[in-house]
Amino acid sequence: MNELPIHVAIAVHYNADESSVADARHVFSYRVTVENKSPHSVQLLARYWKITQGSGACQEVRGKGVVGQQPLIGPGQRFRYTSRAILQTPVGTMEGAYTLLDTSTQRAFDVAVAPFSLAAPLAIH
Repeated sequence: MNELPIHVAIAVHYNADESSVADARHVFSYRVTVENKSPHSVQLLARYWKITQGSGACQEVRGKGVVGQQPLIGPGQRFRYTSRAILQTPVGTMEGAYTLLDTSTQRAFDVAVAPFSLAAPLAIH
């Protein structure tokens, strides 16, 4: 449960130069912005992603931090990073959660990331 006001925004980009329809390889980059709107510092400890292909196949990814970091995000600050997902289908979705630590209380809490679409251009009509 989200105990502090933390806002997560996602921007998705299809990487056509790395993708190949013939090889069933569709590469998406996504930029995440985690904004701490609370009066306390938080540390991003872990991530969880559920990636669903257009075929319905699912993959779950769990790990410490993001892009090799466990950033400390001060009050009113934002942390941005870019990562990627490789799908076999031109459309899919991702959803998940971040586990953060409220540094004032040393209590961990989860922030849900609502489902967002991964779609190659012209894949959705």
